[in-house]
Amino acid sequence: QVQLVESGGDLVQPGGSLRLSCAGSGFTFSNYWMYWVRQAPGKGLEWVSTISDGGLSTSYADSVKGRFTISRDNAKNTLYLQMNSLKSEDTAVYYCARPANAFYNGPPKYDYRGQGTQVTVSS
Repeated sequence: QVQLVESGGDLVQPGGSLRLSCAGSGFTFSNYWMYWVRQAPGKGLEWVSTISDGGLSTSYADSVKGRFTISRDNAKNTLYLQMNSLKSEDTAVYYCARPANAFYNGPPKYDYRGQGTQVTVSS
């Protein structure tokens, strides 16, 4: 079955960096556009970034543009999120997600989501 397993979350000081990873299994990873989304305490899901199936196309929420970088290694079935210049407002549980259908490139659809990894930005 489809599995998405995030890792790399931690407690970090403002201005610091983290790299999140998401290991996919149970499906042909290279056939899917992938997303990072986050959920801050008491708030709904917020889209963070999208990457195309081949990795050539990326997009970001305005709140993270210029600070976060999404990437993927299809040979390793792994999605990444490099987060730099972290701010307290980046504190959230971060999830990787994918749509139900291969090669879907429309508005983000979080049909499958991992269990999340906690990122806390605090001094």
